[in-house]
Amino acid sequence: MKRPLRALAAAGLLAAGAIVAVALGGTASADTQICEQYGSTTIGGKYVVQNNRWGTSAQQCINVTSTGFSITRQDGVGSTSGAPVSYPSIFVGCHYTNCSPGTNLPVQVKNISSAPASISYNYVSGAIYDAAYDIWLDPSPKKDGVNQMEIMIWLNRQGPIQPIGSPVGNASIAGRTWEVWRGSNGSNNVISYVAPSAIPSMSFDAMAFINDTKNRGAITSDWYLTSIQAGFEPWQGGVGLAVNSFSQSVNTGGTTPTTPPPATTPPPGNAACSVKYTTNVWNNGFTADVTVTNTGSSTVNGWTLTYNLPSGQTITGSWNATVTQSGSAVTARNLSYNGTLSPGASTSFGYQASMTGSFSVPSSFSLNGAACTRV
Repeated sequence: MKRPLRALAAAGLLAAGAIVAVALGGTASADTQICEQYGSTTIGGKYVVQNNRWGTSAQQCINVTSTGFSITRQDGVGSTSGAPVSYPSIFVGCHYTNCSPGTNLPVQVKNISSAPASISYNYVSGAIYDAAYDIWLDPSPKKDGVNQMEIMIWLNRQGPIQPIGSPVGNASIAGRTWEVWRGSNGSNNVISYVAPSAIPSMSFDAMAFINDTKNRGAITSDWYLTSIQAGFEPWQGGVGLAVNSFSQSVNTGGTTPTTPPPATTPPPGNAACSVKYTTNVWNNGFTADVTVTNTGSSTVNGWTLTYNLPSGQTITGSWNATVTQSGSAVTARNLSYNGTLSPGASTSFGYQASMTGSFSVPSSFSLNGAACTRV
């Protein structure tokens, strides 16, 4: 999302009545150089790549490939206590009236069944920057101007920079632990998920972060997802930073999982699955991230994980699976995109729960009726 209304306002650099414009480009087939301040082009018939040099008059150029882009020139210098100088990025959805080809955004959160994502970055040393996966939401189906909610996923942070606001705790999402920051820049609210160390590539469901933001009361299911973007916020330097590849879809419709075939139960004592159960606990609740691995020799086509929660624990929301609870019994079923587990493959889902009394974890898990080992 264009950053003048985000960080320039926060840094006191946005003049009253300033006009933000987007220069629309063509379609990149061979490598395309973009040096225009807000120049953009489309790739893959689905995504928009933008230079988005909003915070400096100094030159910045990007080289757009068929799958992403790299920064080839970045002359701006920003104060590490203030705002970055730009946000060169690739996106799907609508950004200041510039909509990616064939996008189904904006769409209400309650109508999204999944948002599978994949990103691969190239990092450099000697520069000050963050690598940010940005998710924008608004109460209205907004296609222009600033949205009210920004989710930032910081996969890498280099130098003495920090997200907007202050730390509010940790979250376990997409099989990883994130430091969570929350604040406002005066124009929109921001929740940032900061990785403790650099993540060069990641595949995940963006809905996991949207659901966590919803569970924190920052948005509701009636809000609209307007765009999802991936790129860099450089403060100083950054030549060579690249998005090698980017894939983002937003699937709408029901969340009914695929029907699993009859399960073949392995002989007792020969579990064909393992479960890792990771939690983040506070005084009256917790989040759980559950990683299921197929340790057998046959592919699992459709899975159902069952277990019992300790007394006093009640699930209030979930992501990456359809999770239901009856008394203490929990049933988690795959969604349409993560039902197949080849031998050695893993998938993760998670949920948030309320809690009374002391915290403890489930004692056992079964996948399609077969007991799993705990790891």
